[in-house]
Amino acid sequence: MRRPHIRSVAVAVAVTTAATGLAGTAFAGPDTGTAHAAAATTPAASVVSAARAAAFAHASATGVSRGDELHAQDVMIDPEGARHVRFNRTHQGMTVLGGDLVVHLNRQLSYTGVTRAADHTVRPAAATAAKLSADEAERKAASVAKGDAGAARLVVDARDGASALAYQVTVTDSGTTEGGGARTVVIDAVTGKVRSNTPNNDEFLSPELLDTLRERGEIADPATGIGARSASLASVAATSSAAAAVHYPRTAKGTGKSLFVGPVPLTTTQTARRTFVLKDPTRYGTETRDAKGSYTESFARGKQITTSNDVFGNGATSSRNSAAADAQYGITKTLDFYKKTFGRKGIANNSKPAKGMVHWGSKVANAFWDSDCGCMLYGDGDGDMFKKPLVVLDVTGHELTHGVVDATAKLEPTRVDAQGNQYGEPGSLNESLADIFGSNVEFFTNNPKDAPDYLIGEKLGLAQKFLRRLDHPSLDRLEGTVDYWQPEVYDAEVHAGSGVSSHAYYLLAEGSGQKTIGGVRYDSPTYDGSTVKGIGRAKATAIFYRALTRYMVSTTDFHDARVATLKAAKDLYGASGVEYRTVDQAWAAVNVTAANTPAIRH
Repeated sequence: MRRPHIRSVAVAVAVTTAATGLAGTAFAGPDTGTAHAAAATTPAASVVSAARAAAFAHASATGVSRGDELHAQDVMIDPEGARHVRFNRTHQGMTVLGGDLVVHLNRQLSYTGVTRAADHTVRPAAATAAKLSADEAERKAASVAKGDAGAARLVVDARDGASALAYQVTVTDSGTTEGGGARTVVIDAVTGKVRSNTPNNDEFLSPELLDTLRERGEIADPATGIGARSASLASVAATSSAAAAVHYPRTAKGTGKSLFVGPVPLTTTQTARRTFVLKDPTRYGTETRDAKGSYTESFARGKQITTSNDVFGNGATSSRNSAAADAQYGITKTLDFYKKTFGRKGIANNSKPAKGMVHWGSKVANAFWDSDCGCMLYGDGDGDMFKKPLVVLDVTGHELTHGVVDATAKLEPTRVDAQGNQYGEPGSLNESLADIFGSNVEFFTNNPKDAPDYLIGEKLGLAQKFLRRLDHPSLDRLEGTVDYWQPEVYDAEVHAGSGVSSHAYYLLAEGSGQKTIGGVRYDSPTYDGSTVKGIGRAKATAIFYRALTRYMVSTTDFHDARVATLKAAKDLYGASGVEYRTVDQAWAAVNVTAANTPAIRH
C-alpha cells in the first residue's frame, strides 16, 4: 500500500534519454541512439528554459499565474523529438501542493501541450492571511500526529479543488513502535482545520486487509528454503588467499542463500581478505542492512551485513542473512529491470543506490517503501498471521515502483481514513502501476523458483493463492478488487480500485478470454462482452511506462490514464496503428471511455 506524503520541492534537473520502447531481445522497442544524440545537441538547461517560458506564454492552458515559479524536477528527451519537462510549482515562494505539471515541447522547443494536476486557480485569495501562527500549527500537528513537530512552513494547498493557505509540518516520533516514523500534517492557516495527516512510508499490506485476515483467522506460512541445500555458487572467497597484491575495496561475486528462490548470485564488495559486504558497487552502491529489530528510518543506523566467505544466509530464517539475500536480490533485479528495459538509472533515475533494511521492527507483518529513508523496510512477520519475512520478489518490485512513482507522477489518494486506509482513483492507479511493474520484474528476472506470472503475492502463502491478479481482479476476495470502472470507484479503497487499470493493462498485453501462460491459467472478461486481442507485454509495458513518466501527474485518475496511455501509444507506434486502437479497446473493456468521463473529478 502506498501511504501519501507531501515533500518539499526538489529543484533538480535529470535528463531522461531512455528508450521509449523496451530494449533487449525479449523487449524489442525503438532504438535508443537517437535519444542520446538529441540530448547532446539540446542541453537540458535550454529545454527547461523553453518549457518555463512556454508555460507562462500559455498561462490559460497551463494555469500558471503572476507570483508563480516553476522548478524543474525532470527533463525527458524522446528519440522521436518530443521534449517534456516536469515542474513543481511555488507561489510567492510557497510550495503549491497539487500544483505539479508537465510541459510538452516538440524538437524545435515549441509548445505542444500540458498535463497539469490542478485544473483551477491555485493561489489563495488576495485578502487571505494566516490567522494561525507557526507555533500554533506546530503544536497542533504534534498533537494530532503524536510526535515531535518540525518547523511549520506556509504552503498553498491546491489538492482536491482547493486553493487554501496552509502550514505543512513534518512530525517524527521516538522510533520505537510499529507504525512510527515521520508523518506530514497539513493544517489550514486560516481555520486551523487539519487538511491531511499522512504517514511518510508506504505499506504493502493495508490496515483493512490485515483486519480482514485477522477476522478470517488466516495464517500465511509460505514455504522457504527452496533449493537451499544445493551447491552454493562460486565465491571469490575460494581464491582470495592466492591474491597477495589485491587492493580493497573491490568487486566480488558472492552467493545469497535466500528464503524464497534458493541460491542466487550477488555482486558484493570485498573490503579485506576475509570480509565481504552486502553492497553492490556495480549498481550505484545498492546495499541491504540489518535494522536489528529497531524502527529506525535512518539507513545509516542499520547494521552493515558482512560475511567471511561471501555467502549470505542458509535458506532458512535461522540465519538473519537469508532474508537479506532475498531483499538484495529483489532490489538489484528491480533496478536491472528498470535500467535494461527503460534505461532508467536507479529508482529516481539519478544513478543513486537503492537501499533496504531487513528485520525492521518487532513482529512487523509488512514491508514498506520509505521515502524519507529512500529505502525498503522489511518486517519479519508477526509470527502469528504472517510467519515469514515479506521479502518475496514481487513485493520488492511493487514497493520500489512506488519509489519510481514518487520520483515521477507522485500519484496520491484523495483521502486517508483514521486507520490509514487510502481512497481515490489516483491512489488506485498508483497501486495498479506498482502491481503492473512488480509483475514485470518477475518476468524480467525469469527465475524458475519464482516463475513469472500476472499474480501479485502468490508466494505469501495466502489461502486464495495470491493477493491480487491482473487478468480478473475480482477473483481477489480479500480486498474486494473490482474489474470495471463505475462512478463509485472514484472513492474506492485503493487496492480495490486498482483492478480497473490493472485489468486494462492485462487486456492490452494479453487480450481477453482463456489462455495459459507459463503454466498459469487466465480467463480475462470484458465489461461489454467484447473480444480484445493483446499487443504483447513488451509493447503494453512500454506504453504504460511512457504514460507514467510523460503524461501522468499527482491527480491522474482512470479517465486521465486512458488519455495518457493513448498519447503514449501515439508517440511510440502512431495514431493509426493497432497499438493505439487496442489501448482504446482495452480501456473500453473495463468501462473507461471518453463518453463516460465525469465532468468534475478534481
